[in-house]
Order: sequence, then C-alpha cells, then structure tokens
Amino acid sequence: MTREPATTVPVRIWDLPTRLFHWALALLVVALVVTGSVGGLWMEWHLRAGMGVLALLLFRLVWGVIGGHWSRFANFIYSPARILRYLRGDSHALDDAGHSPMGALSVWAMLLVLAVQGVIGLFAYDDIAFSGPLAHLVSNDTVSTLTGLHKLAKPLIIALVLLHVGAIVFYRLSRKRNLVGPMLLGDKQLPPGTPASRDSAATRLLALLLFAACAGFMVWVSSLAGEMSASYM
Repeated sequence: MTREPATTVPVRIWDLPTRLFHWALALLVVALVVTGSVGGLWMEWHLRAGMGVLALLLFRLVWGVIGGHWSRFANFIYSPARILRYLRGDSHALDDAGHSPMGALSVWAMLLVLAVQGVIGLFAYDDIAFSGPLAHLVSNDTVSTLTGLHKLAKPLIIALVLLHVGAIVFYRLSRKRNLVGPMLLGDKQLPPGTPASRDSAATRLLALLLFAACAGFMVWVSSLAGEMSASYM
C-alpha cells in the first residue's frame, strides 16, 4: 500500500488547454445526447455538436503528444501488471498524480468511442432530412449500415459517461480524493519534486492556434456536404 507523504505542495497537473478540452467535450457530449434524442430540427445542432467534438478530439490527439506532462498519452499508458498492482492497492507513488491506471482506461475508452462515433456520424443519415457531410460520398447501403452503428453506440456512450461520473463520486466518498477540483483549477497537492505540466502563456497560445486549425479543418469537412440520393428522400 502506498503511503501518503507527510509533506505535499501544489503541483500544476492539468494545463489550461486540457481543462478547457475536458469541460467543452463534456458539454458537447450532453448536447449530442439531448439533440439526438429529440431529433427533428434539432438534428442540425446535433451535427454541429458532433463536428465540435471531432475538432476537440483532433486537438487532443496532437496535444497528447506536445501538451503538458500529464496530458501526454505516454504518461497514462499503463501495463497490465501495473494496473493489477493498482487494483491490489500496491500502487506507484505517481499513479494518482495524473490519470490513475483505472482512470486512464476510462479516458481511452471514452476518446476511442467518441472518435469512432464521430467519424461514423459524418456518413450517417437520420431517415428524414439530415445527413452527415460525407454521406453522399459512399453507397446507400454503406450509409444505412453506418447509421445503424451510429444509433447502437449511443447507449455505450451514455454508459461510459455514467461510469466516469460514478468513478468521480467513488473516489470522493471512498478515497477522499477530489478529482473535479484539479480539473477546474489545474493543481493537485502532491509530494515535492512531482513533475509539473507546462502551462505558460506561450503553451496556451500554441493550444489556441492548434484548436483553431482543428476547427478550421472540420469547417472544411462540413463544406463537403452534398445531396443525398433520391432513394433516401
């Protein structure tokens, strides 16, 4: 069992771009679920929210390589042996600094499912009037198949969100660890010498320019929208 250090200091774990990504993604996922459930004219907003999610995921893909220390993918990829040790209570001193081994699995699952769902959504059709911007580029059979997959993934996304929220509550009540606070303010109380994430004005500007490029790319993808074939009208 890892012992808590006698002395801790505030350490910047989550840089501002990562925190903004996290909360923006959470809001857009809620918007996707709501607009997708209501349907009708709200599908236009569903499409916009989906494009926003894809822009965020593109940003996160790059930021996972060049971002702050604890936001980099390399720092929350854990071996099966380390995950098992964590579950047994024999955790590494830094396992809970950034994403814990179990938290990392949740993050990877969420990012992967949202990315696949978002890409599929580019080719999906709502059976009434709205279609993804790339639906006209593939056959009607392909659109039909991808639309079915898009609908099937919705319960999985809701389940992952509920699991994520449940884990936050569990850590708060059972382990007395506040996971929300650091994702709002950026810092955690950790042992002196714990690596900190860069979060300077320069890195924030870089993140802003990077996201602008990702958003611009998704706007370009949206501009590729064409007419669906008559058999779907």
